[in-house]
Amino acid sequence: MKNNIILIGMPGAGKSTVGVLLAKAINYEFLDTDIVIQKENGKKLYEIINEKGLEEFLKIENETLSRVEASNTVIATGGSAIFGNEAMEHLREIGHIVYIKLSCEEIIRRVNNIKTRGIAMKKGKTMEDVYRERVPLYEKYADIIVDGENTTIEEAVEKIARINYKEQEKL
Repeated sequence: MKNNIILIGMPGAGKSTVGVLLAKAINYEFLDTDIVIQKENGKKLYEIINEKGLEEFLKIENETLSRVEASNTVIATGGSAIFGNEAMEHLREIGHIVYIKLSCEEIIRRVNNIKTRGIAMKKGKTMEDVYRERVPLYEKYADIIVDGENTTIEEAVEKIARINYKEQEKL
């Protein structure tokens, strides 16, 4: 049953922040898949990437997200979740996917700790490269796109909560 809300978007888009507040607002649980990956591996994301490599990290992320079992939960995914086909198909089956969209400039302004944040990006790539590569995938998987650019966190929470309410009315 599709009774979860899955948040996708670039690092720095506010998925975790919006997710916690949204869960409170609609009386849902909250799950941050980056934290699940860290707990299961006993390491921070950037440590996993540094030690095992990008491809192995993406494999771990895909496997972890593919087995998420949740109900009435807001799920904040890592920015690279969209590279896992199995993961995204599974998430689509269990919830509504909401893409929190921001401009590349705003993402760069917000994210200043690339090395320790655990951003899955190939060596030599810039944040602009990552943005251009990911945006088409976010748009592909999104059921709903929320403008995070000209919106406060509270307004984003309110928009998503309203969308969720309308979806529940259809059931």
